[in-house]
Amino acid sequence: MRTIKYLIIIVSLIVVSGVGFLYIAPEKATGIILDAGRAMSGLERKEITLPGGLRYVYCEGGTGEPLMLLHGFGADKGNFTLIARYLTPRYRVIIPDHIGFGESAHPADADYSSAAQARRLRSLAQALGITGIHLGGSSMGGHISMAYAAAFPGEVKSMWLLDPGGVWSAPKSELKKIISETGKNPLMAATEDEFIAIFDFVMNDPPPIPGPMLRVMARERINNFELEGRIFKQITADSVENRIKGSPVPTLIVWGKEDRAINPATADILHGLIPKSEVIIMPGIGHLPMLEDPKQCADDYLKFRSSL
Repeated sequence: MRTIKYLIIIVSLIVVSGVGFLYIAPEKATGIILDAGRAMSGLERKEITLPGGLRYVYCEGGTGEPLMLLHGFGADKGNFTLIARYLTPRYRVIIPDHIGFGESAHPADADYSSAAQARRLRSLAQALGITGIHLGGSSMGGHISMAYAAAFPGEVKSMWLLDPGGVWSAPKSELKKIISETGKNPLMAATEDEFIAIFDFVMNDPPPIPGPMLRVMARERINNFELEGRIFKQITADSVENRIKGSPVPTLIVWGKEDRAINPATADILHGLIPKSEVIIMPGIGHLPMLEDPKQCADDYLKFRSSL
């Protein structure tokens, strides 16, 4: 019994020390926590500068066929860390920060349309020695995945679209209604409070995140506010529907039934545009299925891949 008591005391001291460190040195502690999460998912942070001078920061792990996962607007590569633990045992997983987001380059006057981002990502894939690739994309990342497949159909083996953007003929979402009525974008943050509110908007049941970590994450978004505004205008003015219509690429379309950012009715429109597609609607899930239910989301994807 005495040994068990000592172990409980030691574990308690470690937890208290960790919490204290998070408050004393939040940036360093956040970095350690993120690195630990990547390691648990079999990922390693890497970076590369392409011949044109653009710097990409990305995570990579696993072996097998290449699977590139693309995050959405305002997010970064960390959005796929949780789900990656179910994927790295089967595939070579590459998760880049898009140009304009996260740790990758942020050129102020670049073209941020889906086609331009797709061309950059193809250059990244080529620099990593990849020709044929499987793509997965969340929101804006799904939009870019479709642009990639439309431009280079012979190089894309499959698509995994998680609440993707780029299909703007669908009924208005709550996001569109708020922007048209107020002029404010709930996906952007100029203050810490606005950043915290994003979590409640994009997820039906957001996970708890310690305050110091939230503040560290908020600073990055706040500092990128002006550029994000320009990027949002470019991507929402860019429809991929005509380009993706009739695509031969096998596609899994996943949508959270409670998505407030992009209307779930978009799934049926996409299903009609892509002949070799199937749709999964996830009840109780918002805009980010891979964060809200990573295990189920991964299981569905693995089943899809095994059917190819």
